[in-house]
Amino acid sequence: MSQILPIRFQEHLQLQALGVSAAHIGFSYLTMESDKFICVREKVGEQNQVVIIDLADPTNPIRRPITADSAIMNPASKVIALKASRTLQIFNMEMKSKMKAHTMTDDVMFWKWISVNTIGLVTDTAVYHWSMEGDSQPIKMFDRHASLAGCQIINYRTDEQQKWLLLIGISAQQNRVVGAMQLFSVERKVSQPIEGHAAAFGQFTLEGNPNPSTLFCFSVRGAAGGKLHIIEVGQPAAGNQPFTKKAVDVFFPPEAQTDFPVAMQIGAKYGIIYLITKYGYIHLYDIETGVCVYMNRISAETIFVTAAHESTSGIIGVNKKGQVLSVCVEEENIVSYASNVLQNAELALRLATRSNLPGAEELLTRKFNTLFSQGSYTEAAKVAASAPKGVLRTADTIRRFQSVSAAPGQASPLLQYFGVLLDQGQLNALEALELCRPVLQQGRKQLLEKWLKAEKLECSEELGDLVKPVDPNLALSVYLRANVPNKVIQCFAETGQFQKIVLYAKKMGYTPDWISLLRSVMRAGPDQGLQFAQMLVQDEEPLANINQVVDVFMEGNLVQQCTSFLLDALKGNKPEEGHLQTRLLEMNLIHAPQVADAILGNQMFTHYDRTHIAQLCEKAGLLQRALEHYTDLYDIKRTIVHTHLLNPEWLVNFFGSLSVEDSVECLRAMLAANLRQNLQLAVQVASKYHEQLGTHTLLELFESFKSYEGLFYFLGSIVNFSQDLDVHYKYIQAACKTGQIKEVERICRESNCYDPERVKNFLKEAKLTDQLPLIIVCDRFDFVHDLVLYLYRNNLQKYIEIYVQKVNPSRLPVVLGGLLDVDCSEDVMKNLLMAVKGAFSTDDLVAEVEKRNRLKLLLPWLESRLAEGCEEPATHNAVAKIYIDSNNNPERFLRENLCYDSAVVGKYCEKRDPHLAFVAYERGQCDQELIKVCNENSLFKSEARYLVRRKDPELWAGVLEEDNPYRRQLIDQVVQTALPETQDPEEVSVSVKAFMTADLPNELIELLEKIVLDNSVFSEHRNLQNLLILTAIKADHTRVMEYINRLDNYDAPDIANIAISNQLYEEAFAIFKKFDVNTSAIQVLIEHIGNLDRAYEFAEQCGEAGVWSQLARAQLQRELVRDAIDSYIRAEEPSAYMEVVSAASRHNNWEELVKYLQMARGKSRESYIETELIFALAKTSRLAELEELINGPTNAHIQQVGDRCFEEGMYEAAKLLYDNVSNFARLASTLVRLGEFQAAVDSSRKANSTRTWKEVCFACVDGEEFRLAQICGLHIVIHADELEELINYYQERGFFEELIVLLEAALGLERAHMGMFTELAILYSKYKPQKMREHLELFWSRVNIPKVLRAAEAAHLWAELVFLYDKYEEFDNAIITMTMHPTDAWKESAFKEIIPKVANVELYYKSLQFYLEYKPLLLNDLLTVLAPRLDHTRAVSYFTKMNQLQLVKPYLRSVQNQNNQAVNEALNTLLTQEEDYQGLRASIDAYDNFDSVGLAQALEKHELLEFRRIAAYLYRSNARWTQSVELCKKDKLYKDAMQYAAESEASELAEALLQWFLEEGRRECFAACLFTCYPLLHPDLVLELAWRHNLTDFTMPYFIQVMREYLTKVDKLEEAESNRNKEEEVQEPAPVVYGQQLMLTAGPTPIVPQPGYQGYGYATPGYAPPTYGFNVQP
Repeated sequence: MSQILPIRFQEHLQLQALGVSAAHIGFSYLTMESDKFICVREKVGEQNQVVIIDLADPTNPIRRPITADSAIMNPASKVIALKASRTLQIFNMEMKSKMKAHTMTDDVMFWKWISVNTIGLVTDTAVYHWSMEGDSQPIKMFDRHASLAGCQIINYRTDEQQKWLLLIGISAQQNRVVGAMQLFSVERKVSQPIEGHAAAFGQFTLEGNPNPSTLFCFSVRGAAGGKLHIIEVGQPAAGNQPFTKKAVDVFFPPEAQTDFPVAMQIGAKYGIIYLITKYGYIHLYDIETGVCVYMNRISAETIFVTAAHESTSGIIGVNKKGQVLSVCVEEENIVSYASNVLQNAELALRLATRSNLPGAEELLTRKFNTLFSQGSYTEAAKVAASAPKGVLRTADTIRRFQSVSAAPGQASPLLQYFGVLLDQGQLNALEALELCRPVLQQGRKQLLEKWLKAEKLECSEELGDLVKPVDPNLALSVYLRANVPNKVIQCFAETGQFQKIVLYAKKMGYTPDWISLLRSVMRAGPDQGLQFAQMLVQDEEPLANINQVVDVFMEGNLVQQCTSFLLDALKGNKPEEGHLQTRLLEMNLIHAPQVADAILGNQMFTHYDRTHIAQLCEKAGLLQRALEHYTDLYDIKRTIVHTHLLNPEWLVNFFGSLSVEDSVECLRAMLAANLRQNLQLAVQVASKYHEQLGTHTLLELFESFKSYEGLFYFLGSIVNFSQDLDVHYKYIQAACKTGQIKEVERICRESNCYDPERVKNFLKEAKLTDQLPLIIVCDRFDFVHDLVLYLYRNNLQKYIEIYVQKVNPSRLPVVLGGLLDVDCSEDVMKNLLMAVKGAFSTDDLVAEVEKRNRLKLLLPWLESRLAEGCEEPATHNAVAKIYIDSNNNPERFLRENLCYDSAVVGKYCEKRDPHLAFVAYERGQCDQELIKVCNENSLFKSEARYLVRRKDPELWAGVLEEDNPYRRQLIDQVVQTALPETQDPEEVSVSVKAFMTADLPNELIELLEKIVLDNSVFSEHRNLQNLLILTAIKADHTRVMEYINRLDNYDAPDIANIAISNQLYEEAFAIFKKFDVNTSAIQVLIEHIGNLDRAYEFAEQCGEAGVWSQLARAQLQRELVRDAIDSYIRAEEPSAYMEVVSAASRHNNWEELVKYLQMARGKSRESYIETELIFALAKTSRLAELEELINGPTNAHIQQVGDRCFEEGMYEAAKLLYDNVSNFARLASTLVRLGEFQAAVDSSRKANSTRTWKEVCFACVDGEEFRLAQICGLHIVIHADELEELINYYQERGFFEELIVLLEAALGLERAHMGMFTELAILYSKYKPQKMREHLELFWSRVNIPKVLRAAEAAHLWAELVFLYDKYEEFDNAIITMTMHPTDAWKESAFKEIIPKVANVELYYKSLQFYLEYKPLLLNDLLTVLAPRLDHTRAVSYFTKMNQLQLVKPYLRSVQNQNNQAVNEALNTLLTQEEDYQGLRASIDAYDNFDSVGLAQALEKHELLEFRRIAAYLYRSNARWTQSVELCKKDKLYKDAMQYAAESEASELAEALLQWFLEEGRRECFAACLFTCYPLLHPDLVLELAWRHNLTDFTMPYFIQVMREYLTKVDKLEEAESNRNKEEEVQEPAPVVYGQQLMLTAGPTPIVPQPGYQGYGYATPGYAPPTYGFNVQP
């Protein structure tokens, strides 16, 4: 028997099986903050991603494309924290939102969730806490201790209250791993350094202590061995005894001398410390005693991350293989293990009692017996109370305590026992019963209540029975706790707590007799019964039948309570409750119509008998409800005419529920019944529903009753919303008929929807006393001329005056025009004109009068308007026109009057007098009109003066356009007349600008010379002088020098620069020289004239430093380096040292440069100057001076100079410089160039730079120093980004063997990555293909499969290619490769395993073709694999096309159960070809999906009888009875023919077959056919055939059967007639009272009826009051 184990070890999952790369399973990439999530950062190809494995659902990992340096999942929820450089972010993955972000000032070396909402952050110098809540920033908790300097931080822990903080790190010292910890007290703000590797905080309650103690456990592996320390941190809580410090040895096996602790977790449930070491050993220690419980190795790989396993109170971790492992205590074994294996009984007892674990029963029993025998009853009671699983708390124990008598003056042992139990927890049922019996006998009920309240007793039915005689309520509490439903409900009923019965029964799932309970409650009171009944049916599944509940109510005639109950019970309005709804309404319509009316008004129910309820409503006087329920038009019309008894508003709304035809009929009935009474309602209905009923239909309805009043009111309600022309016209008609003239006026004024012509004609014909409606129509629709003619001819001139004075004065011009047309008197028109005071258009008036050549008619009126001060332009325009035509001093009027419209009057004058037109246009600044009239009439002088005064640039631009034919004449007048006359500078400025804008330089020069050179007031104007010179520069270069010399008041620098831009360099030089701007002058000589000799002479003349500087720069630009340096020295200008150094470097003038730089260094200690001086010394090989300079104080960039020397091959100088600055990387590069390879490798070690290693490696390869190259290469290949370049370098030089050796050596490195395995696989494929398969089988999960795939394909390694496709899950490509290269790649087992996994279904059929060509005998095996995925129709079509159906017959047999038509037909064809008629018959019987008619047609010509028989069978299956029978007759299959004829149920077919048998002389068949087709044959036909062919003997059995059948039918008819006569003789009693059937549910017990409700309503005419069966007295 194997040894029992105290632990349970479990492997939860394998990360590599989930697709996690082995290279990313490590401390740097994988984190596990709790037993809920594992988070892995990995890189797949070029894609960075984070994989999150939920341990509750590990088969569905979450992958997110996230690039981060670290990722940790929240220990409780899907919240992830990401770190990229110094940026920290927290994201909620379920909400897909960012919660917080922060940027640290220092790098975070380690971080960890220390609680569900706090992250601990560790930097190089301090530790911070960052809360997830709110907007808080990381809070600094403490500074790191010096003892942790240089350590790798591996963990950070806190206690539950975060009062104690612990930082853990490790470092390598003296060939062993040393652990360093820093323990920090938050309250005291002090730290303590401790040597240790793993630690944890835990809570543990010592026996006798009221509060838990905070324990700090840590383990260390020192030079002297391993230790585990357990100490209490902080001061013990009040009332606690301090925890005794424990220090125990940690055993490490001899084979694990370098092993050390790496992780620790504390299982609080069992008080166990779990300690894991680097070599995979697990140690379990008891936290109270420090005893080692168990130790063993659980993993061959290092478990690098752990967390507490909450569900088992154990530890869970991940090792480097990707295994997720957990260890916990095995509850069933650990106590036995401690007792039997460890031989530690005390530990076994502690574990058992502390954690309630089995296994120590024998020990506890022995200890209890010993104490009991010694008389230590209290201690024995404690043992029994603390025994796990209650093994000692039995009836036997109670009897033993009862058997012991109490000592004098002391409590009895039994009470001591019970006291200990009460102190420790709850008493079980037996103990509670034994304790309560004496307590109740003593009358101390309050103790029982106290114990129940404190939950110290386990309740039972027996305890309730014991308590019930004393206190029913207390017994109820006991029954409730004991879960005794029948006793609980009994107590509820006895105590009157009816409302609690239902709730309790539902909660407990108990079903009592509800109806009996209801009757008992009803006897207590109807209201309580109502509440109880409502509780019974309040759920979707009622506890009692509603009909039975209603019967209970009606037994006591409790109509009101029954109504309340049904209203609540039926609120769901379900179809199956329709009869109950009818019953509810019926009882209330009989007893309380107002209640029924309220119920119907709330529209609570829809499934009752509407017709029956409608009749009851009508009888009860509820006509409104009756109408709501009636559906027959006759009933509706009968009821609806009583409108005086109906609510008008409701009645109007009721029409909305009727159809169009019914609504019209009802309206007709209402109007016919009482037109005067119902007209208003009819109008309301028509108004509301006219859109549905049709306006024209309603018009016809009202017109049929000749009700113009109805028409008026109806149309009046819709006319404002209707656009129907007829509606508006009819409304106007009706208003006129009813004398509503004001309404006629309103509608004519406001409506836009009538035909104005039609209305105008109607109003003319109507001869209204008031013509205002006609005036309104004509005014609105422009019939004013017709109106004036109508009124004037009918002697209604007063309405003309009313129209223009009061209605629309603006129509006065049209009215006057009309009056002029009818030759009205001028006096009348003048009077009318003077009388109108309203606003009208003077323009329209003038136009109307002017159109008729009567303009002077208006002169008196116009002059009066002017006299009144009118400023209306139209009035003044008219006066101006009259003055112009009459030549009444028009020019004066035009110049002095400010109110006329210049454009209008000027246009009027153009043909009459152009000068007057100019005057009018000038006054109104009508520029374009003025220019046009001046050009057309040669008024250029006036035009020029106007333009100068106008000062409008846009206007100038228009007249100075090149396409203006009058431009030259205008310019002459401007130059000769307009500008010389002006004294306004602005006018001159605008004019000059206009010439400039128009690009007229010559004209501008002419203009400016006139102004500037002719001694005008503008001669000394600076801007004009500038403009004159600039214009000459632009237009005439020959005048520029003259102007420069003659003029003195211009802007010299600006003019000179403009001259330079126009290549007038001599003029520019003259200007600069004239105004002593020497630096600019020499710049012109240098840059534009390009004569350095003249520049040198000019510099000699000036002797200015700035001039020498300019000259030096020019010389430097022309590469005259020596001359430039000389000029700089004369200028004493060191500022251009950069340009000088650059030029000297290009021309190798290093000696001169040294002199210049020494001069410059004397004036300025610039870093650049000293740097270049060092480089110049290196170039001149003055290494001694160089070394002296760099060893002294200097600001030079020595590193930079060294790089330049290195680049230019001055390696000796570079060596000195790099050595000076300790740049070992560049020094290594320099030594490589000098051929000192070993020294270069040494320098590379000091530099520890990938780039340096790479450079030295390449140099060693070139020098064929492969040993040194391999040393360097091992430092390069661990960096994936550098691997490709290294490989290419080796390959380009043909060193393949050395490269493979290098990579093979690198595979064992700890930092070996995917790229190394991938590239080695590619190299094998190129140079050692025989080793590639072995490499792939070992490391396929660590290679980049897509890359290796391409390499294998290029190397034609087809078997390896298939292997990779399979592992990469590219099953399609694997199959394609095997089919294209079967000799190398195809394997039957692999092919059959992969083919079902392909995504492209076309490959199924290509694989069939491949097997058909390559392995035809294995084709059926392949089809067996593919059968669930194939399209069988397509497969059969393919094999048919290839003529290989016979080959795949097993496949067809295997898939025929799918009843596919193509399969069935193919198999049937094969069976036919094989002449297997039995198989064919079985096939067509079992599978019917095929072309049965086609098969029958093919088989009916078959040479074998059985196949033709099958054809007949198929015809029969398709109901082609005739063909089936004919085929049977042809093949003499008489039995089949008779059977098919009988099945056809066609008498004609059966009789034809009968006759055929006679024709063929088949008398026996004839007799057989009579019985086979018996139901189809007519006896008369059979009798005739028998008589004619003398077949009486053959037909006699048939006729006997016929006779028997007919006699049986006659007997049954006689019996039925006899029974009918007897039933008619029995008279059925008629019902005595209408409605008595409603009382069928009444029981035998007499019930006193309650008074009924008072009804209301009226007795409908023609109906008698109903008689009810309740015998209610009035």
